[in-house]
Parts: sequence; C-alpha cells; structure tokens
Amino acid sequence: MDTEPHDTERGRSPSPVPGAGERPRSVRFLDAPWRRPALLGLACTAFLLLFSTFVMQPFLIPSGSMQPTLAVGDRVLVNKLAYRFGSVPLRGDVVVFDGTGSFVREEPAGNPVAGLARWAAAAVGLAEPAETDYVKRVVGVGGDRVVCCDKRGRVEVNGRPVDEEYLYPGDAPSQVPFDIVVPQGTLWVMGDHRSHSRDSRDHLGEPGGGMVPVEKLVGRADWIGWPVGRWTSLEGPRAFTRVTAPGPVGSHG
Repeated sequence: MDTEPHDTERGRSPSPVPGAGERPRSVRFLDAPWRRPALLGLACTAFLLLFSTFVMQPFLIPSGSMQPTLAVGDRVLVNKLAYRFGSVPLRGDVVVFDGTGSFVREEPAGNPVAGLARWAAAAVGLAEPAETDYVKRVVGVGGDRVVCCDKRGRVEVNGRPVDEEYLYPGDAPSQVPFDIVVPQGTLWVMGDHRSHSRDSRDHLGEPGGGMVPVEKLVGRADWIGWPVGRWTSLEGPRAFTRVTAPGPVGSHG
C-alpha cells in the first residue's frame, strides 16, 4: 500500500503575480506611436516661445503706418537683446514698444485665457500684436531738440535738417508743427507714412508729451522675415549722419 502522499501540484507553474511581466505605464506611454511626436512638438513649441520671449520675436505688422518700409502683413524679426547690454536706441532705428502710459493710458482688460492664447499666437507671428504694441521710427533721442519744419518743410534735429528718404512718397514730414526737447531716457518716434500714422505728434498735449520711455521698448526691428519676397535687413538710414549728438547717445554714421 502506498503511504506516500501524492503531490498533485508538483510540476505545475506557480500562480502568476498580478501585473508581473507587464511594462511600466511610463514605458507604454512612450512606446505609443503618437506619443513621441507629441512630446517633440511640445518641446519645440516651448523652445519657440522662450526664444520669442527673450531673444527674437516675429512681429506681425497690422497697419500701414510704416509704409513703404513695412507693409501690412509683413513679419519683422524684433531683436529683444538689442538694448540689453549697454547699447542705446539710435536715431533711425525702427523699434517696437509698449505704448501703455505714453500712447495709451492703460492696458485694456480682457479674458485672461483668450489673452494667453493671443499672446502665444502673436509670439510666433501668427496673430496681430497686442493693442498696446506699436512699431515706429526713432527720430529724436534723449537731449535732442526736434523741430518741424524748416523753410523747406524738413524736420530738424539739433539744428540740422533731416532728409528723410524713407518717407511714404508724397507725404510731408509733418502737417503738425512742433518744437520739442526730448527728455533723457525717452524717445520721440514717428511713422514713415506720416499722413497715416498716430505717433508722438498726436500725444503732445498728454502726460509725457508723446515721449516713449526707453524702458518700454520691446526691441529693435532688424529684419523683414516674411513674406519671402520681402526678405531684407532694416539698417539705419543715412538721414541722420549730419546730426550732432547733444549727449552720450550718438547717431548712425
């Protein structure tokens, strides 16, 4: 008689432990075919937003106030480092600035979510800039006396007439007479299409007298990046070469 107990479980595989042999969820997430492109897209978007915020931003031109230099729909590349390391704005520079406190009294209120989406689109040049952002040309820097007009109808800076070859054809330098001295730390700016530009002249009687604080500059427009047929650099014009600097800020030579 067989008295040895029969091990009926011998030779069977042990019961599987729940979850054993399965890959971690993080690995499965990365292995999904659409995950890697999505993560790469997010990383590229984050890089573009950071680059646009701190280095160079495409800026969509929404109006004709800077024609013929800039046309409606142009995307200019705004160098945000241009005035960060001791460099100063020069006469003739095309600049983008926040007009809050100078051209507009306060920033208009809006939906914060819509505002964030608009900011992201504007940061990569897909939407118009904020209503408080402007693009104009620097005509006077701190200490300059800017007068319009001389006997030939030209703007004078520090007693020197300026032949503004960049003006829209047929436009006078200004239909509004003015005689101002630019305070230190501010700029006198004007559009190239003088008859269609609301600029420093339109704010003479307001607090600040139409002057734009240098600290409000977003950056300098260095290039037209789009459309392809208009690729060009926005170099300083020769119009200000004869202007004598009143202080430490020079002019284009």
